[in-house]
Amino acid sequence: MDGTLTLPVHDFDAMRRELGLPAGVGTLEGLAALPPEQREQRREMLNEIGWRYALRAEPQPGAAELLGALAARGARLGIITRNGRRNTEETLRRIGLARWFAPEDVATRDEGEPKPAPEAVLRLLSRWRAEPAAGVVVGDAIYDLQAGRAAGAATVLLDPGGAAPHRELADLCVSRLDDLRALLL
Repeated sequence: MDGTLTLPVHDFDAMRRELGLPAGVGTLEGLAALPPEQREQRREMLNEIGWRYALRAEPQPGAAELLGALAARGARLGIITRNGRRNTEETLRRIGLARWFAPEDVATRDEGEPKPAPEAVLRLLSRWRAEPAAGVVVGDAIYDLQAGRAAGAATVLLDPGGAAPHRELADLCVSRLDDLRALLL
């Protein structure tokens, strides 16, 4: 969702500094490594930081058109995000894309193991009675690609700059969602 359906606004280095986490470690992984007595308080801090970003969310150009075209063709649409439920719902509301996603087809870190674990991808595909090979995971981060690959789904990297260091994990790379819509439809 963040950086794929939205313009990227998250400053993960600043988030880690505010949370007192080491550089170069995913925020969720950094939180998991904290002593239990610190973990819950920092998770609440992360939720508040995420809320600030949700309030700044803007849609990625071409997101509504891609989702509309896919839905018109009967595609099932879901979101798998490392964000929390409250922030995810606010982000989708702000960017005007909530109508494309049934609440039960939105998997956040609050409902289970976060990406890069494949469980959320597999859970959605199972709900839709689809084989993993029929799934496509679209994202802008390495965690998206790792989760898709681990689930056996195709992976698409949204890489506006064309220089993401994890391009080799993607089956397809696009610089804009409009490019993906043109290729899929």
